[in-house]
Amino acid sequence: MTLFKNLRPGRGRPRSRNGLTLAVLLAMTACSTDPSTRSSADKIGPAAAQSDLAQISIMAFNVENLFDTDDDPGKNDATYLPASTKSDPEHIAACNLIEVDSWREDCLYLDWGEAALRFKLEQLAATILAYNEGLGPDIIALQEVENIRVLDRLRRDHLGAADYGPPILIEGGDARGIDVAFLSRLPLADEAVLHPLDMSAFPDRAPDTRGVLEASFRLPDGSILTGFSVHFPAPFHPIEMRRIAYAHLNELRSALPQDRLVVAAGDFNTPKREMEETSIMDEMVRPGWAVAHELGCEGCQGTNYWSRGETWSFLDMILVSLPASSPWRLNPDSVSVVTDYADQLDGEGRPQRFDVEGLRGVSDHLPIVVILEAP
Repeated sequence: MTLFKNLRPGRGRPRSRNGLTLAVLLAMTACSTDPSTRSSADKIGPAAAQSDLAQISIMAFNVENLFDTDDDPGKNDATYLPASTKSDPEHIAACNLIEVDSWREDCLYLDWGEAALRFKLEQLAATILAYNEGLGPDIIALQEVENIRVLDRLRRDHLGAADYGPPILIEGGDARGIDVAFLSRLPLADEAVLHPLDMSAFPDRAPDTRGVLEASFRLPDGSILTGFSVHFPAPFHPIEMRRIAYAHLNELRSALPQDRLVVAAGDFNTPKREMEETSIMDEMVRPGWAVAHELGCEGCQGTNYWSRGETWSFLDMILVSLPASSPWRLNPDSVSVVTDYADQLDGEGRPQRFDVEGLRGVSDHLPIVVILEAP
């Protein structure tokens, strides 16, 4: 039996013939322990030696407005169209209804043509492939993707070295048309499901929400990893909307077998002030999940910078639910905010949002990544 030995987290892992960069060699041990009764140390998982480890790398990445150049019916994607289509009086009238100045200007004048889209895809791919020496992570949970076509173009035309399978995306009800998705080298074990949020208590705000995408992946040993890709309501919405989203996620986790390895990754939109000044994390997250960046990521400031408040936040998180007796563990030393591609940051070391006119930037969010290991 050959094992990968003495490898740095996320770096230099050899690829097997079927394109996977992981070797999962032990089945998960069944467990009925209630995760809410376990300590943070328990949720990291059992200790393992630093060699002979199977590894799975998982990334959360809000790619900031990955739209194609077509006007999709039923979506408010008027901003992300070529300038040649924006002289129509109906388009101009619709844009002028936008209250935020910068958004209105983009709707009227941003030239989101083929050149802009190609540059966006190149920037995203450079960021993803900067991790793991040009191979990217094993699984990516993505947010702000318009449709499966543009995600498949990213995969086929720009991420060939990563050997990802077909993209996983189910159209949701967000008014702008942005969705959550997955890219993975692991095959699906079952059909993916999108679980809409019940925002009936906020009917006027419900169109600005996304569901939770559930996808279960089959590991080479036959065991299952279930992933949830999330994009919770934005910080300007009431905190109760995020509480509803967390409760929904926890219900979905509870519905799975208790011996299932589960990861929730994405943009939870919970800013630093909310984490520190409210009980939302202690009540709705930490009892049942290991929060990756709280266990590792030493020196990390966050994944998003709010300029007006001059504050870093971990809007993007990776949450891990490990069965108590599972051989899998979360490697705290592997948790990192990925900034290996120079164009991700501005001169102050903050996320450089994508700027097609200035030919710079990637996203207003930085990816976060973690490695799970088993002996």
